[in-house]
Amino acid sequence: MIEFRGVTKRFPDGTIAVDNLDLTLDAGKITVFVGPSGCGKTTSLRMVNRMIEITEGTITIDGHDIMAADAADLRRGIGYVIQQAGLFPHRTILDNIATVPLLLGWSKAKARQRAAELMEVVGLAPEMSRRYPGQLSGGQQQRVGVARALAADPPILLMDEPFSAVDPVVRENLQDELLRLQADLGKTILFVTHDIDEAVKLGDKVAVFRTGGLLAQYDEPGRLLARPADDFVDGFVGRDRGYRGLGFLSSAALPLGELPTVTLGDSLPDGAGWVLVVDGARQPLGWIHGSGRDGGLAVEHEHLIPGGSLYEVESGSLRSALDAALSSPSGQGVAVDGNGSVAGSVRADDVLRALEDARPDPAAA
Repeated sequence: MIEFRGVTKRFPDGTIAVDNLDLTLDAGKITVFVGPSGCGKTTSLRMVNRMIEITEGTITIDGHDIMAADAADLRRGIGYVIQQAGLFPHRTILDNIATVPLLLGWSKAKARQRAAELMEVVGLAPEMSRRYPGQLSGGQQQRVGVARALAADPPILLMDEPFSAVDPVVRENLQDELLRLQADLGKTILFVTHDIDEAVKLGDKVAVFRTGGLLAQYDEPGRLLARPADDFVDGFVGRDRGYRGLGFLSSAALPLGELPTVTLGDSLPDGAGWVLVVDGARQPLGWIHGSGRDGGLAVEHEHLIPGGSLYEVESGSLRSALDAALSSPSGQGVAVDGNGSVAGSVRADDVLRALEDARPDPAAA
């Protein structure tokens, strides 16, 4: 557990970057600091590992004041991931990951074995171990950065806008990978971002900072979206916070409809409208519309119309269900099971009815 108590950072020119911060980060959870530029979120993170020293107040880790420890020893026990990975360009990927274990006195063989294990954990192929950072994509470099931060198995991981320098598709993949890793490892993670979507996706709790280093609200993502503390938080979270909030509502009661399907290579039924094309495992490939086509047409790849997003029944939310319905060319969202096989369809009006049912009863409140 990390605690900030009356923490202030004042720079020599009088600028106050963080102002009297009181905050407790839960052990084994992801806490996200988010806010506009100059709000003190990165300064707050860097005070935890003493890359920036506190002016006033205390930060404790599991009840121990960080100022009582040697700064170098403190940093070796805390994983640190920054934007664009910060890798050593002259070292191989394997040796980059092994850096902290070697500093802690591990043998080279043990450190490299640990590095090789972590490459697999973060989804890097073994053949990349002898490459250099310049030979990797941005997303691969960020995976190396995460692996290096985890190499000595630290209980705390600090992540300072680690995914902001990659394209949106890679960024989403890295976010999903982080959530997968966290489910297995249960680290105490402090994550800094300027992106509210990233904050509510990753955070067990989210701290919104306002300019001047003041904490505006600290809450679970669903509550932050539903009940912003003031106009600043409301404005920062954005106008579409209602749509984001659907991600925290269960879709368990959402009914699934039937969905006409045809297997790739088979014949299109006579008089067909919108039909979902699937492979042999009933995984969706795209859509075809029978209008103007002869019944009996053998469905091939060139006939396919892209199908939009998928709604996974076992882990989905009302947001993913609504997105599947809205992005589908047929107006029928495709629901899939845990294996990615078609489970049925979902429509936008069903999601809206489920949303109405999920609203709290004013009388009960």
